[in-house]
Amino acid sequence: MSCWQTVQDYAFRSLGYGERLLPREGFTLCEHFTLIGSGMIWNVYFGVVALITGFFLATAVALGKGSANPWLRKPSTWFIFVFRGSPLFIQFFFAYFLFLSLKGVSPIFDPFTSAWLGALIVLFLNTAAYSGEIFYGALRSIPKGDVEAADAYGFTGWTRFRRIIWPTMLRLAWPAYTNEAIFLFHATTLVFFTGFPAWQQKGDALYYANFFADKTFNPFVPYPILAGYFICLSLLLIGGMGLINKRLNRHLPQDARQRIRLRLSLIR
Repeated sequence: MSCWQTVQDYAFRSLGYGERLLPREGFTLCEHFTLIGSGMIWNVYFGVVALITGFFLATAVALGKGSANPWLRKPSTWFIFVFRGSPLFIQFFFAYFLFLSLKGVSPIFDPFTSAWLGALIVLFLNTAAYSGEIFYGALRSIPKGDVEAADAYGFTGWTRFRRIIWPTMLRLAWPAYTNEAIFLFHATTLVFFTGFPAWQQKGDALYYANFFADKTFNPFVPYPILAGYFICLSLLLIGGMGLINKRLNRHLPQDARQRIRLRLSLIR
């Protein structure tokens, strides 16, 4: 079988399209790259959707934690504490059995027991908690002079938040938020170890890497390929977030602009 035929057969297998049976023998590098790359579709899906939706919840949580109203401050503080204080894998575990219990009550909860929705919700809440704490720290770091200048110009309420508070908060938080985004994409590999089944049971990138490692008894081929995919994904993410960071700091002198620096996080 040619490499092009392998790509045609397995490129979208993780989505349920193409060849149903996995290779049984003579595992080639093309099969490694194609199948692991096919599984990366799920990892990208989890990361992108959780990052975009979690961004808005994180902003709301940060504002809630910084609010003088205890009805907003207390729930936001506890939300951040719970999801930052417990391991992500345990959150997957409890969420799966919660959704499984709710499925027995009503069939409307059936999609929540699948990875495409259930695991996504856990990642969404987890990254919102971490990002919310980052945004809250940035919110506290906004120079008082900026706020006083906004008051002097007559900016109040929503206008002051949209024109002054929110852009300054993002500018201060963006380098740390970029590292959180990278970690979120890496954390999507944990979905393979949870009880959440992938759509049509096809698996993500780690599923296929583990398949090749088990069949060939050689983990030094599939796992470096998996790592290479995530390194490329991280570079794309850093580039995209860097462009946004440049946009946020466009009004500052060149030497005063914050540069995004990758800080490795070995454990949460």
